[in-house]
Amino acid sequence: MAGTVRSADKAEALAAQGLTTFVYDGSTPLPQEAIAWLCGADAMLSSVPGDAQGDAALEAVRGLLTDRPQALAGLRWAGYLSTTVVYGDWHGAKVDETSATKATTERGLRRLAFEAGWSALGLPLHIFRLAGIYGPGRSALHSLRSGKARRLDKPGQVFSRIHVEDIAGALAASLRHPAAAPGQVEVYNVCDSFSCPPGEVIVYAAELMGVAPPPLLAFEEADLSPMARSFYADNKRVDSSKLKRALGYELRFPTYREGLDYEWQALQAAEQD
Repeated sequence: MAGTVRSADKAEALAAQGLTTFVYDGSTPLPQEAIAWLCGADAMLSSVPGDAQGDAALEAVRGLLTDRPQALAGLRWAGYLSTTVVYGDWHGAKVDETSATKATTERGLRRLAFEAGWSALGLPLHIFRLAGIYGPGRSALHSLRSGKARRLDKPGQVFSRIHVEDIAGALAASLRHPAAAPGQVEVYNVCDSFSCPPGEVIVYAAELMGVAPPPLLAFEEADLSPMARSFYADNKRVDSSKLKRALGYELRFPTYREGLDYEWQALQAAEQD
């Protein structure tokens, strides 16, 4: 198993765990050693989010296939981590993998373009549309501890989320049961089964910690970055039942409650060590 990282420090840390890594930040050509690994792989995953300049991983693979059309002929599975932002605003209605992608934000339109780019490569492609990610070091518990948690009041607004371990579980299930053939695309929503207002999660985390939640703040009065504000532009309930139906994958953390219970226990255990 091998992969790319953006810094030498991360490469060194992963090497200590026995993983082969190559430093690649998209600003230089993909190292030849990485290309050799890629050409011999039977599975490939891109977790590169891309930015306004484009998707460096997509361009690297596209260039490889242009120069060497049969370079990835041995792939039985290719994965791309996208996001549920591609669905756009559904005014709180439910969406699934068959729903229209109505993104209007810059971030959503960019992701749709990247999905289209990966889909055009002719690979056996599996697209995973992730909801808001939480897990170790990144959750409502950690936001409360750092004093950065805010409870914004925007009536009717709901979000979906996913624990990082369930992302790994969904990917592993797909690898065991690849559904796409060369040139085909299979899409999966990866999120928990309980869309809810974001403030509800903060309140539950505060209850676990035995602290008072931050006061409600009207959304219109909140000083938010353009990126943070863009998250509130879309309102939808994302259905991920296809994970169980098609892959047989049962979420380990079906709601934020199980996920935060797990993270709180882990934090307490770490403090006792």
